[in-house]
Amino acid sequence: MKATGIVRRIDELGRVVIPKEIRRTQRIRRGDPLEIFTTGDGEVIFKKYSPMGEVNTLAAQLAEVLSRQFALTAFVCDRDRILAVSGSGRRELADRSISQPLEKLMEARKPYQSPGNPEKTLLPCEGAPRVLLCAAPVLAGGDVTGAVGLLTEDRAACPEDAQCKAVAVAAAFLAKQMEE
Repeated sequence: MKATGIVRRIDELGRVVIPKEIRRTQRIRRGDPLEIFTTGDGEVIFKKYSPMGEVNTLAAQLAEVLSRQFALTAFVCDRDRILAVSGSGRRELADRSISQPLEKLMEARKPYQSPGNPEKTLLPCEGAPRVLLCAAPVLAGGDVTGAVGLLTEDRAACPEDAQCKAVAVAAAFLAKQMEE
């Protein structure tokens, strides 16, 4: 744990303000759920809650199946980090923060297909060696909770219909599991 040097007082309603600079660096947005932990030493720890964390094993299995089926790198992410990766380059991608373009894709709530134009490719995270071929948001209970996608090294590649459909089915399946 790292000390920030910031001290805040609890107001009369029991609230405490998380400073803007911490919210920005930790990517905590208005309405984001936080999980609260306590320790025997009297510490209170706030951690961003990821509903996708509850289906982490399933996400890893889906990424593996997609990767094997299409011989590409497959990933599952929540709104902040890549949770599961399978295929080539998984070590460079696992547990990395997602890119701003991927975050915007999820917020748009629509599937993505690479246009096949090398100048318009999107990275799943900063400095990634592979680009998004296709991706679909995970929409559980009306909220965007993450995304499923396929990556390629070929910046001029266009996805096949089967790849886009498989990614969409995987995203819908994860959403259904989270709703139950």
